Amino acid sequence: MADKGKCAGRTPEGQVVFAEAAAPGDVADVLVRKKKDDYLLGQLLTIHQYSDLRTEPFCQHYQECGGCQWQHINYGAQLEHKQLMVENALRRIGKVQTESMLPIVPADRTVYYRNKLEFAFSNKKWRTPQEMALGEPADQNVLGYHRAGAFDKILHIEHCWLQDSPSNEIRNALFEIAQEQELSFFDVVRNTGFLRHVMIRVTTLGEILLVMSFGERDEKNIKRFLDAVIERFPDLTTVAYCINLKPNDYWLDLDVVQYYGKGYIEEELGHVRFRIGPKSFFQTNTTQAIRLYNVVVEFAELTGTENVYDLYTGLGSIALYVANRCKQVVGIEQVEEAIEDARVNAIVNGIENTVFYAGDVRNILTAAFAERHGKPDLLITDPPRDGMHPDVVKMLLQLEAPRLVYVSCNPATQARDLNLLSEKYEVKKSQPVDLFPHTYHIENVALLELRS
Repeated sequence: MADKGKCAGRTPEGQVVFAEAAAPGDVADVLVRKKKDDYLLGQLLTIHQYSDLRTEPFCQHYQECGGCQWQHINYGAQLEHKQLMVENALRRIGKVQTESMLPIVPADRTVYYRNKLEFAFSNKKWRTPQEMALGEPADQNVLGYHRAGAFDKILHIEHCWLQDSPSNEIRNALFEIAQEQELSFFDVVRNTGFLRHVMIRVTTLGEILLVMSFGERDEKNIKRFLDAVIERFPDLTTVAYCINLKPNDYWLDLDVVQYYGKGYIEEELGHVRFRIGPKSFFQTNTTQAIRLYNVVVEFAELTGTENVYDLYTGLGSIALYVANRCKQVVGIEQVEEAIEDARVNAIVNGIENTVFYAGDVRNILTAAFAERHGKPDLLITDPPRDGMHPDVVKMLLQLEAPRLVYVSCNPATQARDLNLLSEKYEVKKSQPVDLFPHTYHIENVALLELRS
């Protein structure tokens, strides 16, 4: 397996070839789409010998969707390759010598494991080769996923295996109601159309959040549409919407109107209960998030006396999870709405030993900040995919916290940062946790200790 879910092989002459939807052990013909000096990039055509790692994909949309790239590979093999991915990143990119590389924590559920999904409305359908051969037109109203390489067309989804009930029922009902009411679907090329985007979030407590994005400011049709949805699904916990007139789908910078319900949903991660609003940042795999945070707790070895810094804290999920095991947690997060959520959730849980700051970690985490809040005994960092800014790494080296737990969703950038931190730290152990079965994405937790 290679980068981003592709598979790497070689031609009979020894040249490296990358192809999607292949499996280690396949012997196949590949149609070359791009030629580089040191490799070829192509498309799988004919498989002459199937890999023993292959299994039958279970989703009807697998070939066209591209969301679950590894459905054709059995889950045991997926775990082996994710383990290798982390180990190779740390050893080859980071030049990291860890005392212990622990085995990956598998997901307890490999389907219906996401609590959040987003879908797009469109008046242009992505057609399968069979549909094109039958002459099916592209001008059709659809609701589903963006297809890679086709920004102006949407793959219509009938059943998605990523999110539990009633997600599929709600999405299909949205489509039916829109058709019945003869509402216009979004045209991304012209930036016109009434129905644009929807987010569905469900929790293990049975609560449901629905956030609609409309491309036109039409209050009458907004009310007509949402009322019909609520009538069909009276158990919806919260319904909200925004008006997005921009040329892009990003809506988190827009005003969100609470239309129905209490304005948030609730979820539990172990002993902590969270309120999640329309704009809240929250782990998308609830059950595996608990396992991930338990690895953090295990690595942290808290005794109740520690001063803890939690960088890139989001809505404070890790900070609140460890707060009962330490003296104080100081969380920093760039998104102000997330920090507001963190403060509310601390109150909801009766947690009084946390303090949260909104702003760029690079600007907030300074020597003066550490002097005001005390030197950290433990530092937890969970940065975005790009990893930590070099200035943040320099500050961590200056702070010299005795222990550092680094949670990452990108082993490559984690390895880069670990290499920089090796100036003063040694990596004691690392453990991957699989939050996203059937994809190449993997989380990894590393424990660092200050050299004596």
